[in-house]
Amino acid sequence: MNSRWIDIPVPGGGGPGAYLSLPPAGSGPGIILVQEIFGVNAHIRTVADQYALDGYVVLAPDVFWRDAPRVDLGYGEEDFGKGFALLKKTDFEKSTADLAATAQALRARPECTGKVGVVGYCMGGLLAYLVAASGSVDAAVAYYGGGIADELGRAPQVHCPILFHFAELDRFITREHVDAVRRAFAGHGNAIVQTYAGVDHGFNCWARPMYDQRAAALAHGRSLEFLSRHLG
Repeated sequence: MNSRWIDIPVPGGGGPGAYLSLPPAGSGPGIILVQEIFGVNAHIRTVADQYALDGYVVLAPDVFWRDAPRVDLGYGEEDFGKGFALLKKTDFEKSTADLAATAQALRARPECTGKVGVVGYCMGGLLAYLVAASGSVDAAVAYYGGGIADELGRAPQVHCPILFHFAELDRFITREHVDAVRRAFAGHGNAIVQTYAGVDHGFNCWARPMYDQRAAALAHGRSLEFLSRHLG
């Protein structure tokens, strides 16, 4: 893969590093890929490469750059604890602004020839929703975004197309939460809510025991169809 780390400047100085992965053709529409609580780890970098192979210019910014730059966690109990501790420290308003700056940086890259979307997982799913509400992206995909149901007051601010993926057996995002999202976006012409039967939170991550190949493949295919339709 043609990939490397770059720096994203943000207002006020500093900024996150971001993993950049370029498509084989060298150019294409842009995707911001937003991590889980485990950092821009091996899994997220591989997902970035996966989308790059699908023809997108992908930037995966380091959400935790203020507290733990380039943290790279696994999925054992100790790393879960570290990840949740970092999550509790996260200022989501600042992180949303970081993603808006990432979108701006991605649009400015010569390799980015189309619109810019965002794809996020778990914590990153919530951030994908928040950056969509900020008006900084042209389309958004949120995988099992914990906390979205608590931020539905922002739903009227989401004007771009948005796709939600939820797991039926998710203990963190209940059926009531999913139903609340459906109601909040019932009048949004380009909002899609998909639920996957018999799978749990994190079903897209092949490094975790709840990985489900069928659901992951189906969700990825739906995401690609959605992105190709709205990013050009």
